[in-house]
Amino acid sequence: MACVEVCKEEKLKEREYSKDGSIDWHGRPAIKAKSGKWTAGTIILLNQGLATLAFFGVGVNLVLFLTRVLGQNNADAANNVSKWTGTVYIFALVGAFLSDSYWGRYKTCAIFQLVFVIGLVSLSLSTYLFLIAPKGCGNQELPCGSHSSLEITLFYLSIYLVALGNGGYQPNIATFGADQFDEEDPKEGHSKVAFFSYFYLALNLGSLLSNTILGYFEDEGMWALGFWVSTGSALAALVLFLAGTTRYRHFKPSGNPLSRFSQVLIAAIRKCSVDTPPDADELYDVDGNDSSMNGIRKILHTEEFKFLDRAAYISTGDVDEQKKGIQSTWRLCPVTQVEEVKCMLRLLPIWLCTIIYSVVFTQMASLFVEQGSAMKTTVSSFRIPPASMSSFDILSVALFIFLYRRVLDPLAASIRKKGSRGLTELQRMGIGLVIAVLAMVSAAIVECYRLKSIRSFMYVGQLEFFNAQTPDGLKSFGSALCMTSISLGNYVSSLLVTMVMKISTEDHMPGWIPGNLNKGHLDRFYFLLAGLTSLDLIVYIACARWYKNIKLEGKTAENIDDQSSFKL
Repeated sequence: MACVEVCKEEKLKEREYSKDGSIDWHGRPAIKAKSGKWTAGTIILLNQGLATLAFFGVGVNLVLFLTRVLGQNNADAANNVSKWTGTVYIFALVGAFLSDSYWGRYKTCAIFQLVFVIGLVSLSLSTYLFLIAPKGCGNQELPCGSHSSLEITLFYLSIYLVALGNGGYQPNIATFGADQFDEEDPKEGHSKVAFFSYFYLALNLGSLLSNTILGYFEDEGMWALGFWVSTGSALAALVLFLAGTTRYRHFKPSGNPLSRFSQVLIAAIRKCSVDTPPDADELYDVDGNDSSMNGIRKILHTEEFKFLDRAAYISTGDVDEQKKGIQSTWRLCPVTQVEEVKCMLRLLPIWLCTIIYSVVFTQMASLFVEQGSAMKTTVSSFRIPPASMSSFDILSVALFIFLYRRVLDPLAASIRKKGSRGLTELQRMGIGLVIAVLAMVSAAIVECYRLKSIRSFMYVGQLEFFNAQTPDGLKSFGSALCMTSISLGNYVSSLLVTMVMKISTEDHMPGWIPGNLNKGHLDRFYFLLAGLTSLDLIVYIACARWYKNIKLEGKTAENIDDQSSFKL
């Protein structure tokens, strides 16, 4: 009898469905034992590592390619890299929109990875056939000759295809990985939080390999070989991703978020003369199982942005329409739809504060590499490629992620109250900004030393925060917000470099960032960034203390307060 009971219990476990509304490849409710969890999560982590190796195989040395192969000066090359990197992350919004609205995360990831591979193939071919001329040029000693407009156009078309493919893929793969864990299950919910740290670790390990191995090849002038290795890595990532197809958990796309936001705004404006009822129970809402919800969990009413509540106010005209069996979503919206707009408005100030940090971060791929090329980087008879110097940053990030998850987070949880989490995402992002200020001051003093271990606090915290605080139908958009912060940081960095060079080169001075960095004043540029980041930190603290967490139905107030608190 005991054996029969055990067998029955095992069969029930095999048939246990996920509670977060996820579905399998066939559109049926996902069975926990046969889908998702760390099996699918590990495939996605490996995919991320390979794709990152491919992307940074191009990106990390792009500034040197522009100076050595295409003959651009340091300031122009730094600006072009910043614009290209910014465009990568702008395309993240395109990928997030298509994913959340129409395609779903799996299809979006597969399509943009294919575009990514095509861009890398085109880049490798154009470099091998046209750009590396004479043969062996592009290293530190032998510059390349001039190129035709057609060859330059083909190069830029290739790298912007790479930007489109990686940009559209990146925010969705992070969210798709998080989808493999049911946050309604305590054990899987803990794994979901850990996934973001391991995801960022996979990104850094892929970057480490590209910065060392590929960075060495490209620094020695073997650009075509480095790009072909990147192409092979991207293709392997795509094949691995497709191999896990039947194991993944999926969420149905929830429709165009722009139309949902517009409906709330227009409905609220139409009822601008109406006084909203003091009791939220009088506002219009639908059941969580209603077909119009598309599997999205209900969001509880909040008191902020009260003027938007008018969109959920049931007027006499709305009652008449309901009696006739017709109801316009442009006149009456459920509370959950109104709260979606409120969530995004609350996120906006926090998101804006992350842009200045991204300005600091983007120096890693431009000025920092140019600094390395101007330094003595030989150890005995071995020369360290400038781009490989960022490997120290990557190793420190990996170390800090391990220390945070295993030491700092449990310690912070024990200091706080029993059963609470460690540092919240907002607190970790604040710590990241503090260290960013110290890093820029340090970089200004020693002029080339960049303390970048802050990323283990800042960017992992951002990924978790924007994923957790966006509504169910906008998860990819939440990850895209994190990446768009990096994008705007790159554009702001490009603008700063242009302004600094224009002002500092007056009266025939060489400027802060001249072609020969030994004649410049990078220290002053870093002090400028330190000052801007300090101001940003003050604004961020004010915004973080004002911020209120998203309130999902079924989550306790204690958990909500614990997740959103920002105490100094």
